[in-house]
Amino acid sequence: MATKVIMPKQGLQMTEGTITHWLLPEGGAVTRGEPLFEMETDKTTMAIDAAADGVLLKIVRGEGETVPIAELIAVIGAPGEDISALLDQAARLEGKKPAPAVADAEPTPSTPKAAAAAAGKIFATPRARLRAGEFGVDLARLSGSAPDGMVVERDVLAAAASAPKATPLARRVAERFGVPLDQAAGSRHGKIRKADVLALRDRESDGPDIRPMSTMRKIIAKRMKQSLNENAQASHRVRVRMTEAARCRDGLKAAGNKASFTDLIALGVARALRDHPEMNVEVVPDGVLYKDCVNLGIAVALPEGLVVPVVRDADRMTLSRLSAAIKEIAARAREGTLEPDDYGHGSFTISNLGMFGLDEFTAIINPPESGILAVGKIEPTPVAVGDRMEIHPVMALTLSYDHRVIDGAPAARFLVGVKDYLENPYRLL
Repeated sequence: MATKVIMPKQGLQMTEGTITHWLLPEGGAVTRGEPLFEMETDKTTMAIDAAADGVLLKIVRGEGETVPIAELIAVIGAPGEDISALLDQAARLEGKKPAPAVADAEPTPSTPKAAAAAAGKIFATPRARLRAGEFGVDLARLSGSAPDGMVVERDVLAAAASAPKATPLARRVAERFGVPLDQAAGSRHGKIRKADVLALRDRESDGPDIRPMSTMRKIIAKRMKQSLNENAQASHRVRVRMTEAARCRDGLKAAGNKASFTDLIALGVARALRDHPEMNVEVVPDGVLYKDCVNLGIAVALPEGLVVPVVRDADRMTLSRLSAAIKEIAARAREGTLEPDDYGHGSFTISNLGMFGLDEFTAIINPPESGILAVGKIEPTPVAVGDRMEIHPVMALTLSYDHRVIDGAPAARFLVGVKDYLENPYRLL
C-alpha cells in the first residue's frame, strides 16, 4: 500500500520548509532510513530519511518549493501501484490539480549493485562513506579503484587531498547552483562556506544584484515583525563596571580556563533568571507559563541570517562547562550542522554585538520568549569612585522585555541582578 511522504515538522516553531534537493528520481528504489530529500528551514539545511521501503512513485512538490508542514510532497509504493486516488484526495485538500502518477515504474533490480545504481546510490565501503562524511567528499563524483568500481577509503582520501576546503553545506549549495568550488575564496581560515559560494554565484551573474530571500530570511522577517506587533516591548539600560570581571577572566585564563566575557555574561544572566523567576515566563493561550528551567539562547550572526541555538539548564552549569557549550553550539551554527533539537524551549536570549564596536543597542524579543539582553562593547570610561575619578572598563546592557507579563520593577531588579553578578563575578564560580 502506498505511503505518503509529508513535509516533516522539525522544530516547535517551524511552519514550513523549502525542498532544496531530491536525492532520488521518480521510479528510484527507496530504502527505509536512507536519505530521501534535503530541506531548508529557518535555521538549517538537513537531509530527511525515507519512512518506508518501495519505489518513489511520484514527486508532488519539486526542488525550490516552500511547503507547509504535514503537506504531501511525494508518494512511495510498489512498482506500478495505482496512486491516483491518493493524489486526488491530496489535491482536494490542497485545492490543486494533481499531476499524473508515474505509470508502470520499472521493477527494482534484483542484484544489490544494480539496485544501488537504479536508486542513484553509491557503491562504496562503509569506511569510505565514513571518510567521505568527515572530509565532505561527494562519493558520486569518484571512480572506485577496487574491483567492480567500488569506492574505497584510499579513493576518498585522494579526493580530499586535492579538493578545496569547504563545509558540507557549501558543497551542496555549489552543486545546486553549478558554482565551481575551486574558484571560491574561503572567508574563514581559508575554508569555503555557503556565503562564499553565493557571493561567487552573484559575481558571475549579469543584471541587477537582486537576490531572492532564503527560507531563513523570510521566516526571520516574519517573526521579528510579529514580535514587534504582538509584544508590548519596553526596555531598561544599565552600565556595568567590568573591572573585576576582567580580573576574573585573566585569572581563569592564566589557570588554563579560556572563558570569555560572553561566557561570564551568560552565566550571570542564567543565575539572575533563576533568582528572578518572574522573568522566565511565556505568554500562552491559557495565561502565563512560568518555566521550571533556564534554557539560554545565544544569538549567532551568520551571513544568511541570525540563529539562536539554546544551551539547556544553563543556570546549573559551571562556568567552564557553559563556556564549552556556547563555543560548541556557535561553531556548529557557523558550520550549518545544528539539529532541530538545538532550538526551541528557550527562556531568554543574549545578543552580543560589542565586538563590532557598538556602544549599546536595543534587540527585538525572540518569540515566544519574554526578554532579550543586548550587550554593547567594553570601553575604558571615567568613573566616579568616592571623591575621585578613575578609569574602569565599562559595558552597557539593554534589556528588552514584554510589558504584557513583566512590569518595570521586576525587570529592573533582574537587570541589576545581572549587573551585580558581573561586578562581583567570583559569586559565579
